[in-house]
Amino acid sequence: MSVSAPTHRSDIEIARAAAKRPITEIGATLGIPADALVPYGHDKAKVSQGFIAGLADRPRGRLVLVTAINPTPAGEGKTTTTVGLGDGLARIGKRAAVCIREASLGPNFGMKGGAAGGGMAQVVPMEDMNLHFTGDFHAITSAHNLLSAMIDNHIYWGNALEIDDRRIVWRRVMDMNDRALRDVVVGLGGVSNGFARQTGFDITVASEVMACLCLARDLDDLQRRLGDIIVAYRRDRTPVHARDLKADGAMTVLLRDAMQPNLVQTLEHTPAFVHGGPFANIAHGCNSVIATDSALRLADIVVTEAGFGADLGAEKFFDIKCRKAGLSPDVAVIVATVRALKMNGGVARADLGAEDVAAVRAGSVNLARHIANVRGFGVPVVVAINHFAGDSEAEIAAVHAAAADAGAEAFVCRHWAEGSAGIEALASRVAELADADAARFTPLYPDDMGLMAKIETIATRIYHAGEVVADARVREQLATWEAAGHGHLPICMAKTQYSFSADPALRGAPSGHSLPVREVRLSAGAGFVVAICGEIMTMPGLPRVPAAEGIRLDAAGQVEGLF
Repeated sequence: MSVSAPTHRSDIEIARAAAKRPITEIGATLGIPADALVPYGHDKAKVSQGFIAGLADRPRGRLVLVTAINPTPAGEGKTTTTVGLGDGLARIGKRAAVCIREASLGPNFGMKGGAAGGGMAQVVPMEDMNLHFTGDFHAITSAHNLLSAMIDNHIYWGNALEIDDRRIVWRRVMDMNDRALRDVVVGLGGVSNGFARQTGFDITVASEVMACLCLARDLDDLQRRLGDIIVAYRRDRTPVHARDLKADGAMTVLLRDAMQPNLVQTLEHTPAFVHGGPFANIAHGCNSVIATDSALRLADIVVTEAGFGADLGAEKFFDIKCRKAGLSPDVAVIVATVRALKMNGGVARADLGAEDVAAVRAGSVNLARHIANVRGFGVPVVVAINHFAGDSEAEIAAVHAAAADAGAEAFVCRHWAEGSAGIEALASRVAELADADAARFTPLYPDDMGLMAKIETIATRIYHAGEVVADARVREQLATWEAAGHGHLPICMAKTQYSFSADPALRGAPSGHSLPVREVRLSAGAGFVVAICGEIMTMPGLPRVPAAEGIRLDAAGQVEGLF
């Protein structure tokens, strides 16, 4: 985003002043009839399962991925660029749609903020999107915790499945950052409360139920995936699945409406599908397959994003989502800012306002690494320089030069301040590349590669690590899963978003570092293995000064403080 829009209005003020069209009109631009929409008020709706099922024989449009350099406190504006590019493509006459994730309450009230874009490149209604929206996250939380309750209830009533309560791997979730719940003891208080055991909470966006919903093609596929979830092991180490507890049917019922994609609009009335929300640092970081696939069958060109930097979000988009859904991206856009590159070049946040071309050049090694990585998947790459008002011409020229040296064109984008007019050049180039059929997409590793070899491949080829450090327990667990028939699954790396390494303070493009894998988890329902690296947490905490302290209702009953 720019430092300030010409109007000097906040994101929420801009969003609130938007002249939104009825959601039926937005649907009609994609050929969605009114009776195929389930309205949630006048400005948002779900697209019905029946209508989506009828799209199966339509050809897919072009798919554009927006990713970024490693995030910094200076900001990159990846979602803002995704929304702006969708508007830019519509501006040049393309039948475009945007596909992004839903926002988690934890980061909204913590530090990261919302997930609707910003300035003149936003999805609206912004307040609804960043709060309860259509209730999808609540449904996912409820379905997850129903399974948790049924595990303990089964043990209480005699444990016919012979679950070893020392080997229950299914935790609980909530959609809030609460570090006090990372490790807890349940079942205290006597016989009537069950058996005491240690467990914990993850944030909802890290739930395997979230991943199942985001990767499922329809309700039948969703129930199959939910049934495949491994919740515990017996004393003989054989797995206990959710279907063994007869939980998969009720969980699917809770998720019936949540499975339907949400349709909203940008400030410029481009259709936007907002559905699902796994984090990219602790989960697979992409919006739902059903939303992306539906958009591709309704639009000429679809712009989607993957969370955080390309080392996490884009890699998982390519190796998990595209692999599972049979998607083949046509173009990738890497978002960078002069300010973030200066931070990667060693400049402190307080000093970012001063021109420092040398720091931009030094920090551009991060951009070059991401360009090379994404090009390695066989996808054409362009760079979006998300413009800030204080960027100097010399600094911008340095980014252009760095991108060119890495084999990519760069475009200055002013969509935060100017909307689609400020990103038209990038939109035109993206459309040209998409229509040129230049992509030769190939995942990073084959299905039949061993699980540890897949982890090492990601670590060495994407992170440029010198080695992967994993103790015998981790390696033996991976070998056990391979023997059980799970060796074909892709890997979902849980790692800090701030660095190519597991050290968030190590910026730029480090090489030769050690990547510590401290734990692995099998997500048999979602269909991947999670490798937890370094100090990454699946339940974040709130910062010293959480954003929640500034969120309130004004005298007119309107929300203030969301961003």
